[in-house]
Amino acid sequence: MAMAWRQIFTNTKRAFSIPPERAVSTPGLSRFFSKSSSPYLVKVGIPEFLNGIGKGVEAHVTKLESEIGDFHKLLVTRTLKLKKLGIPCQQRKLILKYAHKYRVGLWRPRAQPVKAS
Repeated sequence: MAMAWRQIFTNTKRAFSIPPERAVSTPGLSRFFSKSSSPYLVKVGIPEFLNGIGKGVEAHVTKLESEIGDFHKLLVTRTLKLKKLGIPCQQRKLILKYAHKYRVGLWRPRAQPVKAS
C-alpha cells in the first residue's frame, strides 16, 4: 500500500513539474514588472507615510512625530500606543494595515499624492 502511494506522489510530481528550458524564460512577465518608471518616494518619513495613506490620517502627523519621532518606530508601534495618543479606531486600523504592508514590501506611498475627485 505504501509503495502505491509513493508511486502516485512521484508520478504527479513529474506531471506537474516544469521542464528547465521553460522555467528559465518568461517573456510576458517583464511588461508587468518594469523598473523604468518608479512613482515612489526615495525617503519615507512619518508625514509622507500618513499622507500616502490619506483618509484623514494625515491630521495626526504632528502628534505622531512628537510622540513616536522615528518612522521605523511607527512601523513597529502597536495599537495600544496609538490608542493612548488619541487616534480613532478606524485611523489606527489604517495606520497598522499600511505599516504591515510597508514592512512586507507590498505598498509604498506615491511621490505625487492622488487627487481626490
